[in-house]
Amino acid sequence: MNRGEFIIAASPLGEAQKGLSTYMQLAEQKQNEQFEEFGALFEASLSQSDVKEGDVVKGIVIDIRGDIVSIDVGLKSEGRISLKEFAQGIHAPEVHVGDAIEVYVERLENRQGELVLSRERAVREAAWVDLESAAETGEHVMGVIFGKVKGGFTVNVKGAVAFLPGSQVDIRPIKDITPLIGVEQPFVILKMDRKRGNIVVSRRAIMEESRQGQREEILENIREGHIMDGVVKNITDYGAFIDLGGVDGLLHVTDISWKRINHPSEVFAVGDAVKVIVTKFDQESKRISLGMKQLESNPWDGAEHIYVSGARFQGKVSNITDYGVFVELDDGIEGLVHVSEMSWTKKNLHPSKIIALGEKVDVMVLEVELNKHRISLGMKQCQENPWEQFASKHKVGDVIEAAITNITEFGLFVGLDQDIDGLVHHSDISWTQASEEAVKEFNKADVIKAKILLIDADKERVSLGIKQLEEAPAGSDLRRGEQVTCEVIEVQKEGLAVKLSDNKEGFIKKAELSSDRKEQRTERFTVGDRIDAKVVSTDKKSGQVQLSIKQLEIEQHKQAIKDYGSTDSGATLGDILGAALGRADEGKR
Repeated sequence: MNRGEFIIAASPLGEAQKGLSTYMQLAEQKQNEQFEEFGALFEASLSQSDVKEGDVVKGIVIDIRGDIVSIDVGLKSEGRISLKEFAQGIHAPEVHVGDAIEVYVERLENRQGELVLSRERAVREAAWVDLESAAETGEHVMGVIFGKVKGGFTVNVKGAVAFLPGSQVDIRPIKDITPLIGVEQPFVILKMDRKRGNIVVSRRAIMEESRQGQREEILENIREGHIMDGVVKNITDYGAFIDLGGVDGLLHVTDISWKRINHPSEVFAVGDAVKVIVTKFDQESKRISLGMKQLESNPWDGAEHIYVSGARFQGKVSNITDYGVFVELDDGIEGLVHVSEMSWTKKNLHPSKIIALGEKVDVMVLEVELNKHRISLGMKQCQENPWEQFASKHKVGDVIEAAITNITEFGLFVGLDQDIDGLVHHSDISWTQASEEAVKEFNKADVIKAKILLIDADKERVSLGIKQLEEAPAGSDLRRGEQVTCEVIEVQKEGLAVKLSDNKEGFIKKAELSSDRKEQRTERFTVGDRIDAKVVSTDKKSGQVQLSIKQLEIEQHKQAIKDYGSTDSGATLGDILGAALGRADEGKR
């Protein structure tokens, strides 16, 4: 002890401070003992309580502040519950201070030492027993739709929140569910999971039960000719299924309207209310065929007096196909303009290249089948015929000058008046050149002169000739392709020299002696042999005629197969001709 401390301890003030310190220590010790005793008593009181986590107990509402409700359940502290847990579906929460309510004890003490309670789980727990019983027996339970969630809706069922899938709301899709919200109605429990607290319900099942009775009643009383109200249930490419109130009927696309309907969706949508008539009912299969157009007057009645052959009308293009266009002449009445009757000159074009959908056109009635509701129309008949116009301005023998519009293997097409073409057949290009060679000397767009050989307005044909502009050489009276009989006058290595009936000379090249290469041998022939051949060409300078046995055989073979055989039969030309001659002999007998 230093000197200062000794002076304080020895003085009266030091004695007083020492006594006060001792007193405070004793008082603090006594207070701690009392707290320990109180705590022990309080813990003892809790240990004597039967309340445990997971219980549903009764409590008293002692305070409501903001959105928090304080509940006293007789434990060491009050529990607090969100006010929204007291809401009943779409209705506002109804709770007041002093109300005795049941709550669910989630935890006796959380990290903050607070009691955790739940009103929502208490209500659910109370309802679970009744709901599980209803789920087992299939009993209906009353509920109220009060909210929308992903994939469906929430339903208050006896205070418990259940899930109503969108597919279980109604038998058919509903565009607006607003009228069903807040209305108490029956449901069937589809699934329950107590551990997860999930309940799934169905309104559709209730409706299907009631529809079964309606279905039996409808099928018992339905008759052909009955007019019924229905709702569009489903739409397909070929028609629509109509819900008649428990049973479905098919409204085929052709029975929707007298007008052309390409797809039922052009007329109505799923959920639309419609009036239909029963056109057919099969008692065995229970299939119902429906109609809508039958409720309207038939526009084809009396049409035979209006749509007669030769009559002209103006209509609107209602549909375009690969084979022509449909033209609407009146409400519900259409006619077909075949692609061949659309234009005098535009051939081999898709109808869409000639006319547009919705375009107004002048047409002529060509043929009428009223029993089948068919009218054949023509567009080109309402226009001047360019072929007839050409025939009125030109005659056979006239010489025309025009440009080549197309070159094909069989000749040259030449552009004439009003987009019509004339044909120079390859056999009419040159007196002396082979046709294949003669064609090669011309190009598209070349302007040429040609003589008119034929005008046939009915068949839309104008035949032209280039070689006819020149004087025919000797022997040119024989036309290319003509069959003649000739006599071998000399056998050469390169072919046969022959004489025709009018003493004209001709020549058959070795390659033209037969269609069979093995038979293309000059030694097969001797002077004096008479043979048949076809005229190929005539030499302008010498007047010599080129002939071909090969082409004649090919032509005979094709004709024989056409008349007596098939290319798949495996028969030779000799077999076919032999059989044909045999049948001819039998006929003579």
